[in-house]
Amino acid sequence: MHARTKETPSNPIYRGPLPHISTIERVPVTVYDDSGDANRAIAREIAALIRTRSAKNQKTVLGLATGSTPVGIYDELIRLHTEEQLSFKRVITFNLDEYWPMEPDALQSYHRFMREHLFDHIDIAPENIHIPDGQLGRDDVTAACEAYEEKIREEGGIDLQLLGIGRTGHIGFNEPGSSLESRTRLITLDSVTRADAASDFFGEWNVPRQAITMGVGSILDARRVVLLAFGEHKAPIVRQAVEDIPNSHVSASSLQQHPDAKFVLDRAAAAKLTRFESPWLVAPLESIGLTWSDDLTRKALIWLSLKLNKPILKLTDGDYNEHGLQDLLSKRGRSYDINIEVFRTLQNTITGWPGGKPGEIRRIRGLTESTKSKEFPKRVVVFSPHPDDDVISMGGTFIRLCEQGHEVHVAYQTSGNIAVWDETADAHVDFVEAFCKTFGVGQKANEIAEKIRHFLRTKAAGAVDMPELQQVKGLIRRTEARAGARHSGVQPERIHFLDLPFYETGRVRKKPLGPDDIQITADLLNSIKPHQIYAAGDLSDPHGTHRVCLGAVFQAMEKLSDSEWAQACEVWLYRGAWQEWEPHEIEMAVPLSPAEVERKRMAIFKHESQKDRALFPGPTDSREFWQRAEDRNKETARLYDKLGLPEYEAIEGFVLHR
Repeated sequence: MHARTKETPSNPIYRGPLPHISTIERVPVTVYDDSGDANRAIAREIAALIRTRSAKNQKTVLGLATGSTPVGIYDELIRLHTEEQLSFKRVITFNLDEYWPMEPDALQSYHRFMREHLFDHIDIAPENIHIPDGQLGRDDVTAACEAYEEKIREEGGIDLQLLGIGRTGHIGFNEPGSSLESRTRLITLDSVTRADAASDFFGEWNVPRQAITMGVGSILDARRVVLLAFGEHKAPIVRQAVEDIPNSHVSASSLQQHPDAKFVLDRAAAAKLTRFESPWLVAPLESIGLTWSDDLTRKALIWLSLKLNKPILKLTDGDYNEHGLQDLLSKRGRSYDINIEVFRTLQNTITGWPGGKPGEIRRIRGLTESTKSKEFPKRVVVFSPHPDDDVISMGGTFIRLCEQGHEVHVAYQTSGNIAVWDETADAHVDFVEAFCKTFGVGQKANEIAEKIRHFLRTKAAGAVDMPELQQVKGLIRRTEARAGARHSGVQPERIHFLDLPFYETGRVRKKPLGPDDIQITADLLNSIKPHQIYAAGDLSDPHGTHRVCLGAVFQAMEKLSDSEWAQACEVWLYRGAWQEWEPHEIEMAVPLSPAEVERKRMAIFKHESQKDRALFPGPTDSREFWQRAEDRNKETARLYDKLGLPEYEAIEGFVLHR
């Protein structure tokens, strides 16, 4: 793995946006390689606006959003305040929304969110902060909403409005059907929106059914609007909002009618836009600054094969010409030759030996001659963000690496303690009490059990668990992880629990990744010196834990980049819990037999607290995790079969991190 340029909060590296190449998009769209670049760019834009207006003795009126999306911007604004003297004394803010009813100090309150993520860290005057009041009685809401609108008008209107986008396409809490003329009001939340918020409230049943929100008309009145979207899970709705005709079912599409609005995306959220998914349909590639690289050629042929339901080797010149790929033929020759080239590339992704065979060099796409390691057996570290991601996402490969004689270590990065039902913890406490009573031991354990029982009887909805209960839930996940790893063939001494500090808040919302998290990860890696690392690359995890855990691995490897072992180490990214790699992205495909699928399923079943119904299943998928994993692995196998490759029961896909 190659070292990267060092980036720290005090020394951020800025990489500009990707070029805009689409005439299909109905609203300006700026795409950055990653969300960090986007956050820094927008924070600088806000800072420039504040400084310009302050220099003229003018106030700046900002419309602010909540949720995970704008947090990076707020972090950068805080840095600009503390390190570059950006003052917020002449800034006035209006937040988009608040749940109703909602106490301002509640864990899920947007009042509390804004204090914790921004206001408590800058020099803004309290009287300049405006957030809808979730404590109002129903009879007082209408008048308060009208007063909120009037206050915005009194301040001269909003200069810049930040937005996120919900899975239904809503901005603020403007659910499907909200009109362009809608103003600040009380609204009933859509079932999808409530499902999306379930993780913050420790269950959908705790999510308020209503909220106070600025209307679409209120948002469109802002002089400038910036909508941010990050992550693969936002890609489908972003495409609808950007490329489809505006409609009231996707309120974000109304921004197409704003004179100064733009979407700011990372590559993942932009993935379904035509210019990224099928740029050959936008214009000849040379005219938009692209070339028919091997990667783009492979993507185009897979697209064409699946569109026509024809194996790659059966595609003809006519198929290319009739579906927008004439330019590919003119640049790279006959369809026959292109088909064979792409087919062989895909064929070379398939291997039953993910760690290689003794004495043989692996022929896997993505591995150069210098990285085709001959070591056998290999030292392997499988990082699992939660205590079950290893077997859910790459259980078949995990088992195979063990069976093929490699020294396989598994590192569980977080305790996963918030994802255990209270009832499950209560049952385990009951077992401890019965155990102590039966064998006449553990008076202290009985006292702790009673303390936990009392807490559970009086626990408020959405409250943070007491420390002892968090420990019990963590122990439940830990024992399940051991059982799953042992079932997969891992030696007990090679099972590691890192308990990264960023996770241990007792809440869904975590702390930022810190030096301790990175050092713990680096210490483990340096003690093992692996030849291969496997880490979770599915960044659509709704809580963001996967994204943070992946950052810990990358930053630990940067810290160790001068080590000889680190420079030769392969880092493979897996997916599966939340989505799968697209076939054109896969660089190593490990096929599974029916028996291996069954054994993987049994490893997942060892995680009994997540069985039947997980506490946080995510908003987009009601299936159990083992079902998701099997269905996605089988779908990858079906796609390979459709492309004309060998037919397998299931396939786990991996991408090599460079």
